[in-house]
Amino acid sequence: MIKICLTSVPVEDQDKALNFYTNILGFIKKAEVPLGEHKWLTVVSPQEQSGVELLLEPMAFEPARQYQSSLKEAGIPWTSFAVDDINKEYERLTGLGVQFSISPREAGPVMIAVLDDTCGNYIQLMQEL
Repeated sequence: MIKICLTSVPVEDQDKALNFYTNILGFIKKAEVPLGEHKWLTVVSPQEQSGVELLLEPMAFEPARQYQSSLKEAGIPWTSFAVDDINKEYERLTGLGVQFSISPREAGPVMIAVLDDTCGNYIQLMQEL
């Protein structure tokens, strides 16, 4: 059996990203290992601390920067996070100043919203209906 244990999101500034992903989105820091000018920096969901880790990956590779920029310009989210109540999360996050490119709306069997993570990415929030 194969399962996902780690995924990543590219970020320009790891400390800024750590602040956003923990203090705003609500993840918790799992690992922080110095690696020269960058670090191995992961966060996890507080409800699944042994679950999938999200690597806040430094943008040290120009083609990755171009890919990230192209996705954002096209309005395409880098990844998607599940939420239990999308309207409640939307209200909480907008109250914290988070900008959304798409407010909550139905998309087939799910509700979605898309936020700007302040680190160069759009992130989709998804609630199963």
